[in-house]
Amino acid sequence: MDTQKISTFWSHLYWLSVLDQQGSYTAAAARLGVSKAAVSQRIAELERAARVPLVQRTTRSVRLTEAGQRLVDDTRASFEQIAQSFEQVRDLAEQPSGLIRVTAPVALARQQLMPLLTEFLRLHPQVRLELDMADRLRALATEGFDLAIRHTERAPDTHVAWALCDTDSVLVATRAYLRRAGVPKAPEDLQEHNCLHYPRSQETPVWSFSPLKAPRKREHINVPVRGSLAANNSEALREAALAGAGIALLPDFSAQEALLKGQLLQVLPDWQVDGGFARHIFAIRPYTPHVPRAVSALVAHLRKGLAQGFAVQ
Repeated sequence: MDTQKISTFWSHLYWLSVLDQQGSYTAAAARLGVSKAAVSQRIAELERAARVPLVQRTTRSVRLTEAGQRLVDDTRASFEQIAQSFEQVRDLAEQPSGLIRVTAPVALARQQLMPLLTEFLRLHPQVRLELDMADRLRALATEGFDLAIRHTERAPDTHVAWALCDTDSVLVATRAYLRRAGVPKAPEDLQEHNCLHYPRSQETPVWSFSPLKAPRKREHINVPVRGSLAANNSEALREAALAGAGIALLPDFSAQEALLKGQLLQVLPDWQVDGGFARHIFAIRPYTPHVPRAVSALVAHLRKGLAQGFAVQ
């Protein structure tokens, strides 16, 4: 096959690489923004030109043949270089532009990120954002995300990470609940309260504390707690606390608004909660030699907006 004929199949080869990444025609079509039939047709055309099968189709999944995998492996570096060159050229524009695909935890996105993201779009009208709100960790490179906002103790070494802000865990309850059940004076008092918690295992939950002010007789206290509600979403725990159901352990970004409005009160403010929720929020992206201007601008905007953290007093 001559060079001119081969050049007509560059897009077909790229679609084959996306099919390999996504593992199904449906997912590949969604990633490319085309129909499933269009992907199938392109792959069929490429197979006819190559004169060998490139894809093994089953009822549940798609795998490349040895020939198909070789094509993808041999052209991957070229497509990555093309993408980087295009991003560099596009960034010559004076204003950030293009699509940024972002993934972030549900509660953090709803309560803190959305005002910052909408402000960013107002400042940069040539940028488009696609926000995926999900608590499960996404595979950034294979799922096509440009940036992940993650609430974690440490950023993965395999990615580029920018620290956005620190965050703490706080105990909260309504004034009515504390009037009815009593105000805890020490961590051990929590054993007599209905404690609303985030389930992390099947074992009895244990909340850990250390004093903010020394000296104390004990430097670290572990308290087994029990309660009528466990939920794997901080918004759900906050709503239960607002309803007067008990004392909830929340990340400060979930509790901030209700505390500032006086709807919730902080419990045991002289004690630091250890091992509750992660203490840092990062912006993370797959490593590439070049970071698109729009992504850099968004990270800078988030760092500025979150610089003060989430004051609760």
